[in-house]
Amino acid sequence: MTSYRLKNVLLVAVASLSALVGLAASAQTSTLDNILEVSAQKTTAARESQAKVDRLADETRNLLDDYKTVMKQIDGLRVYNARLQRQIDNQLRRIADIDDSIDQVTIIQRQMTPLVIRMIDGLEQFVEMDVPFNLEERRQRIEFLKTNVDRSDLTVAEKFRQVLEAYNIELQYGRGFETYSDTIDLGNGARDVDFLRIGRIALVYQSSDGAEAGVWNNNTRSWEPLDSGEYSAAIRKGVRIAKKTATIELLNMPIAAPEAQ
Repeated sequence: MTSYRLKNVLLVAVASLSALVGLAASAQTSTLDNILEVSAQKTTAARESQAKVDRLADETRNLLDDYKTVMKQIDGLRVYNARLQRQIDNQLRRIADIDDSIDQVTIIQRQMTPLVIRMIDGLEQFVEMDVPFNLEERRQRIEFLKTNVDRSDLTVAEKFRQVLEAYNIELQYGRGFETYSDTIDLGNGARDVDFLRIGRIALVYQSSDGAEAGVWNNNTRSWEPLDSGEYSAAIRKGVRIAKKTATIELLNMPIAAPEAQ
């Protein structure tokens, strides 16, 4: 009887132990599943976190590239703005200079008109004291200038330009070499002659028939006769050279020697 009871107890203990082992195994299986699930969740979360980190890194890199591009543009704009500022400063200085010039226009005009008149008077005196070539043309030019001084439709600048042009023409006379035909009155009636002008150093004439010749003496303000035999050929040659019908060569001309002052 006692033996039977021991067997039953043993069977109950074994059954209990088996149940406990089963429960332990079941618990271990559940725990392992939980661990694996947690691990999978962590892996998924890590993957999502890495993707988010990669996305943030890309966005940061893009933002950095945009920042660098914007900074380059800003640097370019700074250089451009600095150059524009220099141009503006120069323009402002020019505007200030122009304003000053405008303020002085009235004063300049008041000073220019007397200057133009003095220049015309000086030119007229010079022509009358100069060697008497092309006198009619030169006097008409001076009268033209005198008339224009009183014209209200011409600016002072234009009047001044015309006077300078007349001065320039007179200057060119001193470098010119020309011949022209005209009449001359030597006290015994008018004669048709050919004039030859060599700058302002010599003005000679020769009658059409070659019988008479003369030179202008600016000291005595009169014509002086020349030996036709000595200068006749030279004057004829000079006339042909001036007309460009002969080649240039040395000419024997009566030139007044400079006098000591």
